[in-house]
Amino acid sequence: MKRKKGRSFWWIVHSWLGLKLSIFLSFILLTGTLAVFAHEIDWLVTPAMRVTPQDAPQASWGKLAEAAARTDPSARLQTLYAPLDPWFAAEAWMDHGKGAPSRVYIDPWTAQVTGTHGWANAHRFLRQVHRHLMLPTKIGIPIVCSLALLLVISLVTGIVTYKKWWRGFLRRPRGGDARRLTGDLHRLGGVWSLWFVALIAVTGIWYLVETLGGNAPVPKLPQVTTLVPLPTKPALDRMVELVRRERPTLQIREIRFTQDNGLIFLGQDQAWLVRDRANGVAIDPSTGRVTMSLDGRDLSVHQRISEMADPLHFGTLGGIATKIIWFVFGALLTALAVTGATIYTLRLAKEGQAVERNLKVAWTGMGAWAYVCTALVLLALALTPGAIVGAS
Repeated sequence: MKRKKGRSFWWIVHSWLGLKLSIFLSFILLTGTLAVFAHEIDWLVTPAMRVTPQDAPQASWGKLAEAAARTDPSARLQTLYAPLDPWFAAEAWMDHGKGAPSRVYIDPWTAQVTGTHGWANAHRFLRQVHRHLMLPTKIGIPIVCSLALLLVISLVTGIVTYKKWWRGFLRRPRGGDARRLTGDLHRLGGVWSLWFVALIAVTGIWYLVETLGGNAPVPKLPQVTTLVPLPTKPALDRMVELVRRERPTLQIREIRFTQDNGLIFLGQDQAWLVRDRANGVAIDPSTGRVTMSLDGRDLSVHQRISEMADPLHFGTLGGIATKIIWFVFGALLTALAVTGATIYTLRLAKEGQAVERNLKVAWTGMGAWAYVCTALVLLALALTPGAIVGAS
């Protein structure tokens, strides 16, 4: 009797959380899943981002910077990015002095500008709505990351509720009625996604820790005493060669043209599971002298954990292959959030009941949480134009 009561308690907790917060949880899981391929979505809808890979050496960084600067002489070249994949154009961010920067896309082989674009795109929308609901980060990030705690509770209660869950990996869903089939599919998807739920929950909790004051310090880049104009193409290419002599293993993925710090070259090196910012070389453009060299292998444990969070959370650690895996399991988690609410609805609904009536049953079961979760989603969408287009 005690075991039965214990399982009933865990089941109540699991189903209560899954139902009450299903709207908000489904929204965050869906936007996070789409965010895995946010750049690819932009590639599909923005012709200027698409290029044809060529069997030839790519243009130099200097040529790319020169092409971007020619496009809008009144703007300042802020950042230059290498192509994400061979079929992507290089991207430059142009600073206009106020408001958000604009984007310039450049063919990495011919150094020809393929087009320009504003700041708002699918990547910015999905990143910001998934990360902090377009709200100020100090408010939005804790709200979103609190769902990581929900995932932990759902993980534990799901395992306790599903007796001998380890046998469920190959258990075939039963037919017969919608409630039984939905329940079996929910359990099947749950056991296969256990590792992914744990991963997303742990990284989500880490983001929560960071926003509450536990963030790791980011290395400060050196100051440059003499401000000079942006380097010309030959000068930039010479500095690129200087960086390559200084750090032969550094794969340059980004160049920042900053007013205070000169030139900063960032990318991937020998450290695994770190963001591009963990590896870099800073150069004083007035002297051509290397002022700082960053190596991801020198990070503290605290910093290394911080750098690992993004590659693990969004699945970028292994390129397109891991992104596909993360997308599939992200879609599976979203389906689990939806089927959890569906199971509740089917349990209470009468046989042959209309869909509208079933939805009403689910909405009523959510109680006041239905209005709170829906309000958060609608608020994020309403804030989108100002949060993205008006971003600085």
